[in-house]
Amino acid sequence: MDSLQTGDPRYLKRRVKGCTLDVHPTEKALVVQYEVEATILGELGEPMVGERKECQKIIRLKSLNASTDTSSLARKVMEECRLIHPSKLREVEQLLFYLQNRKHANGTDLRKRISPRDFKPYAGVELDEEASINSIDEYVELLYEDIQEKIRGATLIFQLARNPDNLEELLQNETALGALARVLREDWKQSVDLATTITYIFFCFSSFSQFHGLVTHFKIGALCMNIIEHELKRYDLWQDELQKKKKEFSDNQNLKKEHEKSFRKYQSLLIKQEQLLRVALCLLLNLAEDTRTELKMRNKNIVHMLVKILDREDEELLLVVVSFLKKLSIFLENKNDMVREGGKLARLIPSEHEELLSTTLRLLLNLSFDTSLRSQMVQAGLVPKLSSLLADEGQRQLSMCILYHISMDDRFKSMFADTDCIPQLMKMVFDCGEEKMEAELISLCINLAANKSNAQVICEGNGLKMLMKRAVKMKDVLVMKMIRNLSQHNGPTKSLFLDHVGDLAAQISEEEAEEFVIECLGTLANLTIADLDWALVLKEYNLVPFLKDRLKPGAFPDCTGSAEDDLILEVVIMIGTVSMDDSCAAMLAKSGIIPALIELLNAQQEDDEFVCQIVYVFYQMVFHKATRDVIIKDTQAPAYLIDLMHDNNAEIRKVCDNTLDIIAEYDEEWGKKIQTEKFRWYNGQWLEMVENRQMDEAGEPFLYGDDGESFVGNGDILERPDLFYSADGIIGADGAISPEFYTDFQNGDDKQHFCLKLYRTALQYNNQTPAMSCFGLFKSVL
Repeated sequence: MDSLQTGDPRYLKRRVKGCTLDVHPTEKALVVQYEVEATILGELGEPMVGERKECQKIIRLKSLNASTDTSSLARKVMEECRLIHPSKLREVEQLLFYLQNRKHANGTDLRKRISPRDFKPYAGVELDEEASINSIDEYVELLYEDIQEKIRGATLIFQLARNPDNLEELLQNETALGALARVLREDWKQSVDLATTITYIFFCFSSFSQFHGLVTHFKIGALCMNIIEHELKRYDLWQDELQKKKKEFSDNQNLKKEHEKSFRKYQSLLIKQEQLLRVALCLLLNLAEDTRTELKMRNKNIVHMLVKILDREDEELLLVVVSFLKKLSIFLENKNDMVREGGKLARLIPSEHEELLSTTLRLLLNLSFDTSLRSQMVQAGLVPKLSSLLADEGQRQLSMCILYHISMDDRFKSMFADTDCIPQLMKMVFDCGEEKMEAELISLCINLAANKSNAQVICEGNGLKMLMKRAVKMKDVLVMKMIRNLSQHNGPTKSLFLDHVGDLAAQISEEEAEEFVIECLGTLANLTIADLDWALVLKEYNLVPFLKDRLKPGAFPDCTGSAEDDLILEVVIMIGTVSMDDSCAAMLAKSGIIPALIELLNAQQEDDEFVCQIVYVFYQMVFHKATRDVIIKDTQAPAYLIDLMHDNNAEIRKVCDNTLDIIAEYDEEWGKKIQTEKFRWYNGQWLEMVENRQMDEAGEPFLYGDDGESFVGNGDILERPDLFYSADGIIGADGAISPEFYTDFQNGDDKQHFCLKLYRTALQYNNQTPAMSCFGLFKSVL
């Protein structure tokens, strides 16, 4: 592109060369880099003087969003910017597409990027004159005059600094920057207008990372921290003074005008102070891009200051504060400081200021990962507030994410039943049709379905029917997981599943995906409904062979690791549920499922969940006569139960004891073995001592016969029938140890003789209570 301008007697020739395109690093904008070559020609056209200058033009794309047609926008950019050659149309489209889908790292796309052009001189410091970069030295001279002239000079320099093209030239003027920093350091307390205007100038530099070194060099960040701290103290003094005058006014009506005058003065001062706080915080927010600088701010208690400013009403100031807190909240130490300062964010929701509302929700999302802060949010009444925001499409996803985190805590799940959250969620679920559901939506629904009150609300009307329809048609694992959670609640909710048992049973087949089958099995296993004919279900859908075959490890060639274990575990739980029915239990026993369970028990003996569920199956089967006989006479299940009687897991011990009690009641032989084992367990220390104690013949005459052979012998001490003789004189009619026995002992019976006598008595009364009584007495004697 050439242009000729005439002069006397020479010509000036300008040429634009080397135009390149790139995207702006933080904004939705294109950056055009080009070079201007200027040549002065003589009268005859010969070049005399030449100069080159690199230039940059930023094309801001405010209308660019997710729905923008990038092809049309690219053509419009080409039309309005003549610097870009028509051949670069395709490149412009690609850059626009990149900007449209770009997501910045470290959350910078979420941070409010405030441009220097957003700030304009406020009432009191506007000037009619227009600043010129050529007059910069004159403006610097004004900084050495009185306060009003300093304000004027700083305002003119601010006009220049608002244009990013002037920043490079201002950077070269060290005198101007040094004078500005000196005036701010010395005079900021004397004039809020002066402090605000100079802080604006340095904010313009801080908006570009390459100038952060300059701002740091003059220690403007530390100075801003001091300014903020001072202004917050002033605000507290104003508040105290207002309260004092308000009290005086209430006592004396004649002071009404004076109070109104003071209040108007306070409001004007507050406006100026909040403007200063806003620009100072924006500057600090820009500098906080460097984590080392951010750490210095934290050490100077920046979090406390920001939380204190949350009490203000100015929405633009609050936006900067919340943006700053959001950036700080990603570090644990800052988050902990926010916990100690208490929650003040609830009052900002809802807000008519769209950007402030969105930023507040993002901050709450960051904080909601902390359990204690989630509790504070609930106490502040955020659950109904966030639920109401689900209707706002712009804030829906953020609100759902926060509600999801809150719903992870069982203490707070029930609170959702009293809001309009669940009806809105169900509407969103059904509105999805056959489209894929958002992960946040279904995850929140799954959590809420785990609460009984919520489950009743979800199932109201055709809720359960619609969910089943979608799950079966779409083979949706997550929706089926939600249904499974619904099925675990006793009462009216569970009875609604009677109409859907067939649909669930039909999904249990080899053709279906294992994850989907797991959820269907889990749902059926939860249906402990008295009116449900499980025998009919097993026969109609031929489930017995499926259940038996799936008990063997390696039965799922397409599953590996934990997925296979999960499926086998659900099969075991399903068997436990259907075994409550007499005919089903008999059907399963005849199919040979009990040996398969014992084999699985051996294979999974280290997994407490497997062991507990298999023992529960045995517990259910010993209730029924047909399966009880199979369990007791045809398998070694009782022996395994005896081994598990003293397991470390309390739940396993409980189920095991209950099962063994039933077996002992119906089978005398196993009853004796169970009693003997219980005796061994409760008196193990004593038995070990009696069996292992080495006694010499002279010292222990009562434990050896005439031939020197021990009464105990080499066999099992509990297998000596000759030791089971009458306990006359020891045990009374009521089973208690007789007083005469104590008297004999106190009158001189040998203690060893007494202990052996007591031991034999315990063997005769081989049950837990006397054995324990004897053992306690035995220990007291020793």
